[in-house]
Formats: sequence, structure tokens, C-alpha cells
Amino acid sequence: MATGMPPAPAASLETGWGAGVGYGGQVGGQSAANQTIDLQQQVARLQALLEVSRQVHSTTREEEVLETVLRIVVRELEMAGASFPGTEQSYGEPISTDSGAATEGVYTYPLHDREGNEMTVLVVGSPEGRPITLYEADFLEGLSLQAAVALENARNHERNLQWARVQQDLDAARQIQRSLLPQKMPSVPDFSIAVRSQTCYEVGGDYVDIISLPDDSILMAVADVAGKGLASAIMATSFRAAFRAMAVTGISLDMLATKMNQHHWLEGEEARRRYVTAIFLRLDPIRHEVEIVNAGHNPGFVICPDGRQHQIEAAGTPLGLLPGMTYSSRHLAMPPGSRLLFYTDGLTEVFCGEEEFGQDRLLQEFSHIPTGKADAILDALWVAIQGFSGGGPQEDDMTALVMCHLPTGQDDSRGESHLEILSSPDSHCETVEVSS
Repeated sequence: MATGMPPAPAASLETGWGAGVGYGGQVGGQSAANQTIDLQQQVARLQALLEVSRQVHSTTREEEVLETVLRIVVRELEMAGASFPGTEQSYGEPISTDSGAATEGVYTYPLHDREGNEMTVLVVGSPEGRPITLYEADFLEGLSLQAAVALENARNHERNLQWARVQQDLDAARQIQRSLLPQKMPSVPDFSIAVRSQTCYEVGGDYVDIISLPDDSILMAVADVAGKGLASAIMATSFRAAFRAMAVTGISLDMLATKMNQHHWLEGEEARRRYVTAIFLRLDPIRHEVEIVNAGHNPGFVICPDGRQHQIEAAGTPLGLLPGMTYSSRHLAMPPGSRLLFYTDGLTEVFCGEEEFGQDRLLQEFSHIPTGKADAILDALWVAIQGFSGGGPQEDDMTALVMCHLPTGQDDSRGESHLEILSSPDSHCETVEVSS
């Protein structure tokens, strides 16, 4: 099969164009008349290529680009037939491309993208299998180049449309996930509570929740689904539904963690791959006590007014990792001046070169922040983390919950709780902050 290069032109008049284009020409002789004819033919060829280029680039649909190319080849250039093998696109007489078939009068023109990758091949059959002329070959080569550009543009356009649809779905998912976060902190006398959650991508696998129970206690949870992105976000939504359904039953905190573990395990193999680390807290605002269960999560920090520090380590494996796991709770007093921090590993796994921010540095920053207001503490922690990383890109979801028992006599302004959205202009990161 020929590959687009015709035999040497003969010295006689050959008609290489049909009525739609209309030029042939004598290729021998050097007379002034022949040179004038040659020039006229070149002008006609360029005009024809300009017109077909306009036609080929007039659409952004791949099928229409291919149809236009085939129509030009058969109707304008008066070839017998043309096709793009591997597609349903053909025009004119059928062209056999079988390796065992005769290939006389069949020419191929590969269409390459900007990187040189072959996208498809234009196969052209000449009338009655005759050799194509130099001018016909030149035209087909020019048409193939224009067709390749138009085809790549059409495919890029389709990819852009598909990405726009995906982005629209992700935007909707982000809005839904944001609406599932606490929109308002409970009003707890003498306590300041604030939550901040910042996703690495459009949606994330971190989860934080606060529920007021009928006995006036407050139930809180900070959780982190393994991985990040859309799959983890879906699992976080499932976790939220199970947590809220069990929380209102009034079961003990250790039993709640045990049931959550078994529920997650029974959701199947894919759910087990997306196991959940979680730390739960029940606040008794009358007795100023907290009950905490850590299910495979980062240690929680409690700092007392006398300077004593408590780290609430994991009392069992992450939820959904092993069946039949049981968990134990820990009780701590929260006298005035105490503060508590729950967080996900996105706060500690921040790097400056090879050095990690780490758990010890986070505890040190948390314990030395002078203010006793929860939202101000979160501000200070975020400033410290960003300063350590030097403004580098966020690598994981970041979520934190701070609760402070205000010192006696400290005025706690209890205006309306607020929801603040902070988006970085050069990344997908989005911060949801709620405080009371």
C-alpha cells in the first residue's frame, strides 16, 4: 500500500482536480506561458487548501471533522473512496485495507497529534486504481495536516467538556459535604468551642461533628477516613449517618465505638480498605468532665490550668479494621482554664524539606498559646503550621477541634455562631470554620 508519496510526475497534462477545485497542469517545459500556468495552479492550490482548512476547522465534534475530510477527498478531489479504518467513517467506494488484498491505487496518510502520536489514518482510493498526481498528493498531505489539528482540537474540546461535567459534580459534592459539617456550635456556658476543616482536594475524608444530647451533654467526634478525595468523602458521609443514628440512642461512649467498628466492618471489603480512625468525646458541662474514646486516632491533648498535660492514646484499632474489637473510655476533669485539642494527621504530617511538623511540635504550640478562646487557638495553630511549611502545598486534609473551659470571670461573647469559608486562589483547598 502506498503511503502518500506518488510516482514521479509525467511530462504530459494530467487532471488532478475535479470541478470543485479545478486545476491540473503541464509539469514539463520552462516557457513563460507554462510558468504563468504553474503560478496560477499554485495560487489555486493554496486557495483550495485555505477553503478546506476553513471547512475542517468549522466544527469541534470529532465525527463531523472526519466526515468533512472524507467528503472533501471524494467530492472535491474526485477520489473513488476514502475512509478512517477502525471507525465507521467512510465515503464513496469501499476500500480494502486487508494485507492480502491488492493495494494498487490505495494511499494512506497518518494523522498525528502535536506530540507525534498517531490518532488515526486517512485511507484514500484513487479512481480505477490509477496513480495520483503530484498535485493531488500535495493536496492530500496538506489536508491531512489540517485534519490532524482539527481532530486533536475536537478531542481536547470533548475532554474539556467531560472535565467540566466532573468539576460540576465535584463542586456539588463539596457543597453537600460542607453542609454536613456543624453549621452552629451549641451554646455551652463557660465553654468556648471551635472547629476548622480544610480539605486537600475538592472533597475530603476528614469528619467532625458535634451533637447536643437530651441529657444536656455534648457529643463530639473527629475522624479521618483512610486516603483522601472523593472515595474517602463518600465513606465519611456513611460514617456520619451511622454515628448520628447511634449517638441518639444514649449508649455509652465505649459501646458506641464498638458498634461503629462492627458496623463499618460489615459494610464490606471496600469499606474495610477505607477504615476510619476516630476520637469521640462526651462533655458533661455541669460536672465539668469529659469522657473520651480513641479508636486508632492521633492522641488527643488535654492541658490543665496547673500545667499538667494528658495525651489520650488509642484504646483500640481504627474502626472497620478488625471485627469484634472493643474499646475503653477515659474520664478527665475539665476545670476552668483547661483546654482540649482533637485533630487529624494532616496537621502533623506537614513538612519543611525532610523535617516533619510532628505531634510533639503541635503539642508544644498548643500548650504555649496564651489565649483561652478556641477560635484564636485555631488561628495560632494554622499560622504556626503554615510558617513551618513555608507556604508549601497542602498534602492532606486538615481538621481540628478545640474546646476551652474559660477561666472564672472571663467574659465569653456569645453572639451568633458563624460559618466562614476561606479558599486559596491557587489551590483546591477550602476551609470551613465554625466557632461559638
